[in-house]
Amino acid sequence: MPGAPLVSYIEWLALIGSCLTAAKLYRSGLYHRYRVFFAYFLIRVPNALFPLFLNHKSPAYFRYWVLSEPLVWMFYIWVVLELCGLVLERHKGLYTLGKWAMFAGMTVSVAIALLSVFAKIKAAPPQHSFSQRVSIVGYFYAADRAITLCLAVFLLLMLLLLSRYPVALSRNVVVHTSLYTVFFLSNTLSLILATVLGVKSFASLEAATTLVSALCVLAWFVFLTPEGEAVRVNIPHFTPEHEERILYHLDSINTVLLRVAHK
Repeated sequence: MPGAPLVSYIEWLALIGSCLTAAKLYRSGLYHRYRVFFAYFLIRVPNALFPLFLNHKSPAYFRYWVLSEPLVWMFYIWVVLELCGLVLERHKGLYTLGKWAMFAGMTVSVAIALLSVFAKIKAAPPQHSFSQRVSIVGYFYAADRAITLCLAVFLLLMLLLLSRYPVALSRNVVVHTSLYTVFFLSNTLSLILATVLGVKSFASLEAATTLVSALCVLAWFVFLTPEGEAVRVNIPHFTPEHEERILYHLDSINTVLLRVAHK
């Protein structure tokens, strides 16, 4: 199990990386294009700073965690919607379909996760305040697992779309999407392993997740550049005729979806 000093160093690394990334987005002017992402880092900095001065076992930390987690989930969803809009900015019909599909999948996923936790708690109802706190943590972990899993799957499907269709994107958008996919997958895997392995694994898994998060933040700081907006990336390698035919079909689907949406 990793020691407390190691976890603290990783948390400080993530905090410093968040400050540097927010500053770079602002100074480079990229915050105009990635508004929600920039706002997320403005929230992420104090959200990562305050817990460093609280005892993780104290009621104050628990109250802060319960209040801040829903805000973090909201920004997760908001950032992914912004990403989807950037990837499909020329295909608004597909964006609308993807947005509602994501909301529907997330609603079902969260409902199933919460019901499974409720069934366990109902079978063994909490008897005192500490047990009640554990029950609340169970609900929050279930919701977190469902939300991050749904967002990870959604981003994987979006990357699959990029690999199948010759959609030209800026290098920043491709890097941004890839890093968030890694971020959500690592968080989801950690929560699943914590459920399987039990409470004793929480500290090690939390350290691993924090490390991945810190590395993703540092990667955003390094690779998101003004020049990256000008560099166009087209993942597939098709012949011009094949590419034109695929784009025609993609535009046709988008047109049909827009017509349906306007009826």
